[in-house]
Amino acid sequence: MQNVNKQIMDALGGDSAVNQYLTFQVREQKLALEILRIKEIIEFGRITVVPMMQQCISGVINLRGSVVPVVDLSSRFGQGKTQINRRTCIVILESQLAEDTQVVGFLVDAVNAVVDIPQNLISAPPQFGAGIKTDFLRGIGKVDDEFVMLLNVERLLDFHIPTDFDEQVAAAEASQTATTTSDQNEAAEQF
Repeated sequence: MQNVNKQIMDALGGDSAVNQYLTFQVREQKLALEILRIKEIIEFGRITVVPMMQQCISGVINLRGSVVPVVDLSSRFGQGKTQINRRTCIVILESQLAEDTQVVGFLVDAVNAVVDIPQNLISAPPQFGAGIKTDFLRGIGKVDDEFVMLLNVERLLDFHIPTDFDEQVAAAEASQTATTTSDQNEAAEQF
């Protein structure tokens, strides 16, 4: 992990950082984030659970006195909670939410390396078959003979996007209940 943190620092110091990405694993899927967003990578440690948070938010960590929320990417993709092992780590990054810069952690299975992906080897996200919602993808890059899913951080942090079928059904039922209740209230007002 120290080697990858060094690669990040080297990349941030050079001019080629625009095409560099940090690659990591989530449930056997190779994913990547723009290197310019990454602050650091830390070992998995103690996460404080916050009541009433969405299932994909593992909790918060204390990062040198700052409270940092941690999003479990496996859970965010609707694939269950991350199975913690010795390679599990938290990728600390910055995201632009509204007008604020938010520091957030992504819980991942393992970090791989910093790679160069030229723009001509990046394609638009597919409409189906990628194993994760394409709402969360910025594109698909080709590294050697493998595809790497390039994540859209802002969409990942938009928690109004449902991550699985159960959440979509619950949202539809809540909408239907609200409509039925509204119709019943209007009928009662007529009497």
